[in-house]
Amino acid sequence: MTSFVLFILLIAGGASYVSWAKHAVAAGAHAWWFVVAAPIAYLAPVVLIASISFALSWIWRSPRPASARLDLAGCVRLFVGEVRAVAASWLLIAFHRFVIRDPAPQPGAHPLLLVHGVLVNDGVWFTVRRRLARAGVAGIYTANYGPPYESIDHFARQLRARIDEVCSKTGAARVTLLCHSMGGLVARTCLRDTGSARIERIVTLGTPHHGSVLAWMYFGRCLAQMRPGNTWLSALNRDEGDIAPVPIVSIWSRHDNLVLPQTSSELGGVENIALIGIGHNALLGDAGVVARVQRALGNSSTQDISGDASTELR
Repeated sequence: MTSFVLFILLIAGGASYVSWAKHAVAAGAHAWWFVVAAPIAYLAPVVLIASISFALSWIWRSPRPASARLDLAGCVRLFVGEVRAVAASWLLIAFHRFVIRDPAPQPGAHPLLLVHGVLVNDGVWFTVRRRLARAGVAGIYTANYGPPYESIDHFARQLRARIDEVCSKTGAARVTLLCHSMGGLVARTCLRDTGSARIERIVTLGTPHHGSVLAWMYFGRCLAQMRPGNTWLSALNRDEGDIAPVPIVSIWSRHDNLVLPQTSSELGGVENIALIGIGHNALLGDAGVVARVQRALGNSSTQDISGDASTELR
């Protein structure tokens, strides 16, 4: 549904722009102005959305250590990186069926399943998937779930079905889950409800483990479950601090513009890795983040995590 709605919006916006350009050219305007302005027209709503989200992230920001403060150049890189990530994601979400496909089954491999966040689909994993594949990670699958505003519990059941499907295709006993944003909550709910028999490790990117105040600005059952302090989220975190059934790594940014406050991504009893100078969606395109993810995935069968650790990375 998300891809269809976004596809329609892109087509409608493009058609409106072309129609306006035709009328203006017929009235004497130079056509090249509209050719040059087309990327600006596409980026304008992205810039507006990013500006609003960063303004709100400043209001509800978590306290940051001195080492995490950005200079002007760092702030510009932060903003531009998020704009680029969102702008690219819109096209990838709309055309995800053409750019994301299951790999050929590889019996004996340790499959990696990518779980997207709220109101998107697996198209957002295009860059991460490509970078990991180039680094030698094999057996990378993606999951889609919906409808967009259903409950996280509903998504978790869909994820479990996808896990079983991937295990059946590959002959693997368990999969590793790499999750972005709400996808981490979906994975943890699946782990809580069905156990660790099929899950080897969970790595989350920018997951609001304790919710985000921005969830109050949207409707839908899954968004309501991500509002800080709600009973559903409290129940999911009831055993926080205990040793998790499987190793869990939470990678998050002190400058996340959608998880507010940013420290909501910290989870007790797991490995927490704090990054600086990167936005929420840019986590999915940054080469340094993907390299850190690869290191986290590399320990999936050998390392148990029982304490808290935090690393500042730029």
